[in-house]
Amino acid sequence: MELKEIKELIKLVSDAGVSEVEVERGDFKISIRKADDKVTYVQHTSPVVHTPVYAEAHHQMAPSPVATEKIEAPASKTETVAGNYITIKSPMIGTYYKSPSPDKAAFVQIGDEIKPGQVLCIVEAMKLFNEIESEVSGRIVKILVENASPVEYDQPLFLVEPI
Repeated sequence: MELKEIKELIKLVSDAGVSEVEVERGDFKISIRKADDKVTYVQHTSPVVHTPVYAEAHHQMAPSPVATEKIEAPASKTETVAGNYITIKSPMIGTYYKSPSPDKAAFVQIGDEIKPGQVLCIVEAMKLFNEIESEVSGRIVKILVENASPVEYDQPLFLVEPI
């Protein structure tokens, strides 16, 4: 993507009244976000995540097409804690969901083995459902939040025993 195209995207965010635009072309991904009347852009290299819709759980209108074409969840944070466990933390503020929909099984349960790239949960932020993927291999020792509860940025979600 050329600088001219990036500048056009920044102008689009400023003029169109949208708060975020994400574009993917091959291996190149760019996210442009508007915050406090200031437009910034950030390049991403992690995989794009498609978001499920909780139609049964939430009687809301679908997000605008501009914001839902491709959504990239920030990488979850991990941290080793005492007892040799790894803490997986929320990469954003939102609502934690343990399953893709109310009538589906949970992504993970206590005792499940996980591997990098495996979806652990969903965090809904501003009507966008972001799949949170594992960055580590291990076994789920404890799930630290309840389904459909609010979570804060950097809040611990899971304790994982490395394997």
